[in-house]
Amino acid sequence: MSALRRFFTKDHYKYAFLLGWLLLGLLQACFTQLMDDEAYYWVYSRHLDWGYFDHPPMIALLIKLGYALFHNELGVRLLMVVINVLTLWITWELLPQRHNRLLYLVLGAMGAMQIGGMLAVPDVPLIFFATVYFWVYRRFLEQQSWTNTLLLGISMALMFYSKYHGILLVFFTVVSTPSLLRVFKFYTACALTTLLMLPHLYWQYAHGFPSLQYHLVERNAASYNISYTLEYILGQLLLFGPLAGWLLLYYAFICPIQSSFERTLKVCLAGVLVFFLFSTYKGRVEANWTVMVFTPAVILAHQAIIRRRGTWKLLQYLTLATLVVVLAARIYMVWDFAPGIEIRPEIHHNREWAAALQSRAGNRPVVFLNSYQLPSKYMFYSNNGLSYSVNSRYARRNQYNYWDTETQLWGKPVMIAFQRGMEMPVTDSVHTAKGTWEYYMQPQYYSYSLVRLVPAIKSLQVRPGEHMTFILQLRNGYGQPVQEDTVHEAVLGYAFVRNKEEGLPPVRTDVGLFRALQRHLIRMQVNMPEQPGIYQLKFCVFAGVLPPTHNSDAVTVEVKE
Repeated sequence: MSALRRFFTKDHYKYAFLLGWLLLGLLQACFTQLMDDEAYYWVYSRHLDWGYFDHPPMIALLIKLGYALFHNELGVRLLMVVINVLTLWITWELLPQRHNRLLYLVLGAMGAMQIGGMLAVPDVPLIFFATVYFWVYRRFLEQQSWTNTLLLGISMALMFYSKYHGILLVFFTVVSTPSLLRVFKFYTACALTTLLMLPHLYWQYAHGFPSLQYHLVERNAASYNISYTLEYILGQLLLFGPLAGWLLLYYAFICPIQSSFERTLKVCLAGVLVFFLFSTYKGRVEANWTVMVFTPAVILAHQAIIRRRGTWKLLQYLTLATLVVVLAARIYMVWDFAPGIEIRPEIHHNREWAAALQSRAGNRPVVFLNSYQLPSKYMFYSNNGLSYSVNSRYARRNQYNYWDTETQLWGKPVMIAFQRGMEMPVTDSVHTAKGTWEYYMQPQYYSYSLVRLVPAIKSLQVRPGEHMTFILQLRNGYGQPVQEDTVHEAVLGYAFVRNKEEGLPPVRTDVGLFRALQRHLIRMQVNMPEQPGIYQLKFCVFAGVLPPTHNSDAVTVEVKE
């Protein structure tokens, strides 16, 4: 017992702190229901592949390994909790000067690391492998051995397999230390990274580089809005806090630099924050996109306080207040003690919601409209229920467009579930813990989301009401003959969308889908809007009772007098 006590109490209770962090994470992971995106990534893990529409495959692999041990929320999040604790341990090892009690204050002031560290989202492995990358990079700076070169290449690949944003850390590493461009072994490490990434790059190539198309093109806003920038700045202060974020970032930026490694940390921190600040000119930037610089922020803030011999009082007060906020958040994530206030309602009442829908669906698969989260939640919390998402012209594509679930449903009875306001026939409605849902019992289901209509042009300028003929190439993305709906003929059409949510009524044509697939190349006449403005023109498939689906990339149309 004395040896065990010494182990947990040495270094100012370092290992006791890590054990407490681990146990809190495990308890939170076990008793908190899944967030929407976590359920989506859990479905990833049921279809292991070298890539996915939204992200690389690391998150799917980690969930797969954990879920093999525990078939519940804890299994989904198990390895996230473990690597979150390992992140803290490696961060400890990276500190040039260590003051453990100060580090406890810094980590205690970062609510996102405490609560978000157990979530099954790509940010958690990104933070971990970014920390591993910095640890290996420091070794590489100290000794450019072949072992460290190998580890550097592997760490970069693991970071990229977690989330694409990791490439920014490598870029800003080179910016901070341009002499790397004269180091042969650095090129060798990059070559190894490229070699390890080849399976993922081939997946992207085979699927038409959907991740690049989505992240670099489809997510861009039509015009700049100052709210994008203001929301980003506020989001960063909350992300690194929520109360002490401004103070920790201030300390990190004033930290005196004493080594080339610390210069790299500061350049990466500043570079990533500024890069995404400028990205707000292209559209909304999510606050969590900068999480890979958590470790540089912690190290630099910690070192700045030590070296500048500043007072801890303000940080102590802010950390104490943060821990109170975090405690309230932890309790709320497990127990909905404020049902009238909808703060992240996705983490509550999912079992009751899924059970209510399944009581009406029976053995039928449930199809949702314009949501990749809802079918994922339904499959996780229902009793082995099958579900699918079909996307209208207003919704973006997602990984459901690449799985074979849709073909499994062709010709079979399904229940299409939707909330009020959709232009759909209604069989009945059901009251759930998440409101009233309407549904339609379709005796034979058909949709054709993987039929791609590829226009010959990407943008154009037209006059109001002008008639134009578009040339469309049809591609069958199913890898098999497309099954025809003999009751309701599927036809092609188009729709104009503004601001991603507003649009003109869709237009059906008399061009049958299957006649068009046989011809591979067709012409379609499109009537332009009467009102001037910028529109997104999308070509669609009209199948049965479903709204027109998302079957093409958007063509930017500027209507001018």
